Amino acid sequence: MALVTFRDETATGRALAEFSLPDLPERISARELVRLRVREEVARYNAAPSPRFHGLVKPSDAEAELNGYRMRTARKLDWEKQADAAEAAFARNGFLLLVGDRQIEDLDTQIDLTVDQVVSFVKLVPLVGG
Repeated sequence: MALVTFRDETATGRALAEFSLPDLPERISARELVRLRVREEVARYNAAPSPRFHGLVKPSDAEAELNGYRMRTARKLDWEKQADAAEAAFARNGFLLLVGDRQIEDLDTQIDLTVDQVVSFVKLVPLVGG
């Protein structure tokens, strides 16, 4: 079993937030890794819902803020809907997925967590007017 650190980073590589999960399988697909990350962040939020959600993708009816999303009302989130939204965001280049020193371009890519224990997510912001 592997211990993995999930890290949110800026495009310049500065860490914004991170958390670790123990006891993950030694090999996992990038899709499963993204869904696992989203499930964990939603579980943490649902344990103590608040007006602000810090997660990979914006929940429905939330407003984007600096480093998070403002919820109209604190409510429980559905992790599967959030995970589906994360997969869709990955497909449209909403964020980069970096495992160790390589960029993952396909969610079906198998990852060896005994070699790469840091998984970084870099949210991409679309340019205005460009």
